[in-house]
Amino acid sequence: MPKIKANNITMNYEQQGRGEPLILIPYLTADHACYAFQVAEYSKHFTCISLDLRGTGESDKPEGSYSTEVLADDVAAFMQAVGITKAHISGLSLGAAIGMWLAAKYPDAVTSLSLHSSWAKTDAYLRTVVEGLQVMAKAVGSVPEMVILALFPWCLTPELYAAKPDYITSLADFVRSRPAQSVESFMQQSNAVITHDAEAQLGRIKAPTLITFGRHDIATSTRFADRMKGKIRNSELLIFDGCAHAPIYENVAEFNDKTTQFLMRNAGVTVAAAS
Repeated sequence: MPKIKANNITMNYEQQGRGEPLILIPYLTADHACYAFQVAEYSKHFTCISLDLRGTGESDKPEGSYSTEVLADDVAAFMQAVGITKAHISGLSLGAAIGMWLAAKYPDAVTSLSLHSSWAKTDAYLRTVVEGLQVMAKAVGSVPEMVILALFPWCLTPELYAAKPDYITSLADFVRSRPAQSVESFMQQSNAVITHDAEAQLGRIKAPTLITFGRHDIATSTRFADRMKGKIRNSELLIFDGCAHAPIYENVAEFNDKTTQFLMRNAGVTVAAAS
């Protein structure tokens, strides 16, 4: 696993595949491995670069407050450090919130933007959800166990639990197998979710943007869709039926197919325009 210094921290990442760079930004609590089901498909067409954000995995875990803007600055600095001038950017939940800031602050660095299960500004409902996760993490004293007991039910449908209990168990085993985020780092990272507000930045995003939601997502429901779609000029909206907050695990085949189509439609656009 390569590491590189960026924005005064050491960041850990993994790179697979060949083609235009595609940077995958993890969600809350997760490290770079969270997109394993997507990298298998995306790497057939793109150079997939999966990151460990500050406070997760094997990247540095500095003290102080985190924000989605600071985390986006980390990704921009990472790109500069590894020599990537422009990349496709994709993220789910917190990863998408970070991607929003990245595309707004560094528009020339973003070829396309994929925002999955995202939101432009944290509202009272989402804040309450995350504050509940914080209470659980402190009480249990383990971020992985909090994820399995408290975050999973927000991310996955009851129907998936009923139909595929062994699959749920395998996802739990996967979470326990990864480097555990500390409760302190989770508090810093989850506070970035609570304070997220990129609403005023959406008009600065110029990259072609895919906005997706799970039909049954409650935490970041389609209540956020119209404002995001209306303010990001070159955007399209896609709803995954039968999914909640994590279509990347709930319907891997459809998610990969639809998102790969979007990425491929926007691959080589800059090169084509230049020629």
